[in-house]
Amino acid sequence: MAAGLDNLKHIVVLMMENRSFDHMLGSLPGIGGIDDAGAYTNLDVNKNPVKPQALAQFQGQLYPDPDHHFPAVDVQIFGGATGAGRVANMQGFVTSYFQQQEDAAHSQKIMYYFKQSDLPVLTTLALQFAVFNRWFASIPGPTICNRAFAHYGTSFGRVDMDPFDVIEPITSIYSRLVAANPKHSAKVYYYDASSSTMEVANLLKNQTEVFGQYPQFLSDCDHGLLPDYSFIEPNYSDHDGDDGEAVASDQHPDHDVQAGEALIAEVYTHIKNGPNWANTALLVVYDEHGAIFDHVPPPACPADTFHSTQVDPGTGLPFQFDRLGVRVPAILISPWIPKGTVVNRVFDHASIPATITKFFLGSYPHVSLREANAAVFIEPNNGQGNLANNLLSLDAMREDCPDFKMSS
Repeated sequence: MAAGLDNLKHIVVLMMENRSFDHMLGSLPGIGGIDDAGAYTNLDVNKNPVKPQALAQFQGQLYPDPDHHFPAVDVQIFGGATGAGRVANMQGFVTSYFQQQEDAAHSQKIMYYFKQSDLPVLTTLALQFAVFNRWFASIPGPTICNRAFAHYGTSFGRVDMDPFDVIEPITSIYSRLVAANPKHSAKVYYYDASSSTMEVANLLKNQTEVFGQYPQFLSDCDHGLLPDYSFIEPNYSDHDGDDGEAVASDQHPDHDVQAGEALIAEVYTHIKNGPNWANTALLVVYDEHGAIFDHVPPPACPADTFHSTQVDPGTGLPFQFDRLGVRVPAILISPWIPKGTVVNRVFDHASIPATITKFFLGSYPHVSLREANAAVFIEPNNGQGNLANNLLSLDAMREDCPDFKMSS
């Protein structure tokens, strides 16, 4: 029996910005974070070992924005080593941050992480539901190409922040769903007109129906009108909104991490208090690590359908999309998930369209090699899923799911 899967009708993804697993969840015991890691250091410019410390601040600490473009991330993962035979040692975070302004003391702040008590929303959800301790960014690079994997299962060979071309027959997960027979509903909820989705140029083509703003998401939760698949984007900038100042809630350095905590709590609370709670699973995940330290080397993975050219990565070598980026926080939330679930399998953002496609559509021919090989985080109960990996495994819904006090 898989009662949770039988009841599941809605999957929601909230993708935050630019924080690593160790930085956000490393203080939690027993889940593979930095407090479980033992000896781990980076050397600073003076060859002094720098240990991770639980001294992270909500804002004002990571300025300038740590460099998370492909060449810098290569330094962070490989410690500056180049050439054949190099090994990912996660020894280059301090070196990379030092290169931005050559301040030895400031470069050490890239090794700071939050205490559990600093992040009561994120850490409570991690402990109360399912935390993935081997969810990696899809590539060792910046936002746009990593988010492309969440929408398309590939970045079409791009590793940078430039706009990319969608190469048919691969389409977005939204196009797949709304074109299916029977048709499924899907929507990208962006914050507002001043902080709109990063994927307007590609996703908006003849698909205005797949867009809504964040207030509509809250209303859809409250009234039981969630689409089959929802992707929520945070507020990416401080700006004047319809109701006054809108504070950036994406947690991108150096935005206020507490504003992101409030967003996560709000999304969770509206789902939990709405009529779709028993039928919904919420994934909270981060697009990439933002150049902040993590001690776990990214694993290899099957190469993608698309490869970069030699000049794209800025490293002098072509990238085959055959290894993942740095580890990020990821939590799956549902009243059918046992408290304290820790998932040790490898995932990346290609797992998002892979999961949505498999759950709602079953087999689908036009996907990238990376998506075809990605693990799914929700197994369909239709004969095609591996129910041994079912995370929604309880026979009855939990009645002890946490509540968060919402600000007025």
